[in-house]
Amino acid sequence: MVSRAYTVAFQGVDARLVEVQCAVSPGLPAFSIVGLPDKAVSEARDRVRSALASMAIALPSKRITINLSPADLPKEGSHFDLPIALSLLAALDIVPCDVIEGMVALGELSLDGSLVPVVGALPAAMAAAQEERGLLCPQASGAEAAWVGATQVIGAASLGDAVRHFTGQSPIPPAEPGEVTTPPQDRDLRDVKGQERAKRALEIAAAGRHHLMLVGTPGSGKSMLAARIPGILPPLTAAEALDTSMIQSLCGLLDEGGINRARPFREPHHTASMAAIVGGGRNARPGEISLAHNGVLFMDEFPEFTRAVLETLRQPLETGEVMIARANAHVKYPCKFMLVAAANPCKCGYLTDPSRACARVPVCGEDYMGRISGPLMDRFDLRLEVPPVAFTDLDLPASGDSSQEVASRVAAARRVQAERFGEADGPRQNADIEGAQLEQIATPDEEGRTLLTRAAERFGLSARGYHRVLRVSRTIADLDKSDTVRRPHVAEALSFRITGAAA
Repeated sequence: MVSRAYTVAFQGVDARLVEVQCAVSPGLPAFSIVGLPDKAVSEARDRVRSALASMAIALPSKRITINLSPADLPKEGSHFDLPIALSLLAALDIVPCDVIEGMVALGELSLDGSLVPVVGALPAAMAAAQEERGLLCPQASGAEAAWVGATQVIGAASLGDAVRHFTGQSPIPPAEPGEVTTPPQDRDLRDVKGQERAKRALEIAAAGRHHLMLVGTPGSGKSMLAARIPGILPPLTAAEALDTSMIQSLCGLLDEGGINRARPFREPHHTASMAAIVGGGRNARPGEISLAHNGVLFMDEFPEFTRAVLETLRQPLETGEVMIARANAHVKYPCKFMLVAAANPCKCGYLTDPSRACARVPVCGEDYMGRISGPLMDRFDLRLEVPPVAFTDLDLPASGDSSQEVASRVAAARRVQAERFGEADGPRQNADIEGAQLEQIATPDEEGRTLLTRAAERFGLSARGYHRVLRVSRTIADLDKSDTVRRPHVAEALSFRITGAAA
């Protein structure tokens, strides 16, 4: 007799169903696992044997064979422990076979039989829902998996609890979805003295998910401004939270008992490798750009990143997804993020400061900013120079709107975009629109079109730059609560494009 249990193998954010078959047959006592397992899966037999011994269940003196089907699909991770144990218990007639076959299980076993949380519970729940099965997972992973409301999630603390649940001795109630509350941000835009133009650029970028480049001398407040972006972004919607948490679940970042509605804010160091930024490695894991999905990727000291890393950003910025191709894996991850880059104008940092300008002006700045290629720079919607702040200005009272006031305007603009684009797959923010849809909703009035045409001819805007100006103009019009894009909206969008190019 062959008993069956089900689990998943991960390919990117997708989870493929794996059938765990167990056969107990006469022969020399042995316990073998076949079906392309990695080292962690092969070691499951020792963990399963010890966990069963802790429950006073002795393995028969027979040949036990576990097959992981499909056999040509690589099996990686310790989450195969629980389905292997369940298929073996079903083969020994300890738990009902039909009940086990109706569940997808994943979890790592301790030697005493307790279940250790594993990564990927949320994608596994999605796969279980598609197959119309329930999900059995460790108790600590139940709160995140329960966000998939289309399937029943059972969170067990140990293998013994799972056995008592399936035999009807002590049923486990279904897990409830958990949500982690983030403490309120204590960083306010009013803490930044001056820099009103930079604050306006942050508001526009946050409202339409536009990419932003900040160039300024050391101490001008670039990092301080970027650190306040999370305080003006609206929380993730339910769909966005599920989409973002799928990636975080694969990386083991959902360890607080649920899903967080705060938008991701990732800030990798400039020494990060290409695999760390874009994704890759032995298991083709997601990188920082995917972990920033639906959030912000802040890259300080932008020219200090290696040229190869910077150039690999070009395609993800344009398409919103990244394909990681390796000899043994082709994995696609979503990466719709808002890129905020900060840079000094030159190597010494004081190119634009008349009191401290270096002797190599302007060659110093040209060499340093030349590390950022033209095609990559063309993908920034907003570029501006952040002027230095005099120490005397630090004693001035706080000015400008608070983060709460800016956040309310950003949320209102995003609600307008949500109503415009609807819930269908496709654009969600103004930064995503293109083609006929861009012409339909972002074409300016006659005066605005004339201004944009003259600026494009005068400053040599590329076709991509032209369209990005239209998208930013649409966002500015949304912030202005205007149904049409008018000349002032186009003029402000151009000011952030042209002054940045001149800088």
